[in-house]
Amino acid sequence: MFDSELLYGLVRMPWWGYALVVYGGIQIMFLGITLFLHREQSHGALELHPVLRHFFRFYLWFCSGTVTKEWVAVHRRHHAYSDQVGDPHSPVVFGLKKVVLEGYELYVEGARNPEILTNYGKGTPDDWIERNLYSRFPKLGIVLFCLTHLVLFGVFSIIMVALQLVSQPFFAAGIINGVGHAFGYRSYEMASTATNIIPWGLFIAGEELHNNHHAFPWSARFSLQKWEFDMGWLFITVFSAVGLCKVKRVAPRPHFAKKVELDTETIQALFTNRMHVLRDYGRRVVRPVAREVARREPDVVSPSTVSKLLIRHPATLSEDSHSFAEGADGSPQGAAVDSGVSASAWRSSGMTRITPARSSVCVSGVRRPRPGGIRALRELRVGCRLTCARLRRNCAVEYGGVG
Repeated sequence: MFDSELLYGLVRMPWWGYALVVYGGIQIMFLGITLFLHREQSHGALELHPVLRHFFRFYLWFCSGTVTKEWVAVHRRHHAYSDQVGDPHSPVVFGLKKVVLEGYELYVEGARNPEILTNYGKGTPDDWIERNLYSRFPKLGIVLFCLTHLVLFGVFSIIMVALQLVSQPFFAAGIINGVGHAFGYRSYEMASTATNIIPWGLFIAGEELHNNHHAFPWSARFSLQKWEFDMGWLFITVFSAVGLCKVKRVAPRPHFAKKVELDTETIQALFTNRMHVLRDYGRRVVRPVAREVARREPDVVSPSTVSKLLIRHPATLSEDSHSFAEGADGSPQGAAVDSGVSASAWRSSGMTRITPARSSVCVSGVRRPRPGGIRALRELRVGCRLTCARLRRNCAVEYGGVG
């Protein structure tokens, strides 16, 4: 007769035991995605030991049917056309709802494009097992994964496998590619709308720090602020300590020193740490000026909205907001001085591509702000122009006529 005990598999555990197995399997998959597919294969930020590299490659094929070349090619394409036409899964192009709910379908569509695979899939594993098993039969891994769970855990495996299979399309493809370009905070400004969803990358192995990654895509470490935490970097540190991983590149951390003359070393430091310089400029110059403007004109605009409008990269502004930010004299400063913007124009812009928080804009009438509140920012602009002119002259002297 049939033994009903077999319905519960070969391994019997309490409910929390099954939960730990599912959670552990999902976390190993996320580690494989961030360490192997993302940081090593896509960007070359680190080098994994061959044993660890093949373990992640096998497990990703086994639990999700992932093909290394396809994933890497789609991701590199995303960086090449971030939030532009050509980005395989941008919420700016396709809409946030579609990316969150159909992110996996967008990934599959990009992976089936031979042009993307040819141009962006170079340098990925191309050995015998890749050609004859992983890439040739990607769904076989999922079949074996389901059968293994069925034998070990019986009927409970139905829920366990479902959670495992849905985790990558939802969290990796939907949350990171969708929410990670719509909600959160931005430490660095760039043409991409990428945000840091939360400062502690605990569940998706550090991928939550998406803005930091887009600012320094070649960095093995995603946590760049003192209060941020990158779970992937923790495992990289452990693997490095036991010889299973080698870090090749990390994002620079600026060190400040007082200098009187603008020399070549200072110029190089400015270029190397330009993201940090722009971030500190926004925090120490733009935001104080915005607060001063709001203090003098409390019934015109809110300080948070003005500061974000002036700090945001022009490529992330909507057309109406971009026009306002440029102002009559072609500069962000001129917006607060020369533009008379009606409340309807502000409302129509919606600030949809300025801040994920969708900060409200407080405008009454068509009142023109007084120019006095923006004087510090104008003075800084003049100083920057003088500095750039001096920089060109120094470069001409240093490099024999290079301007």
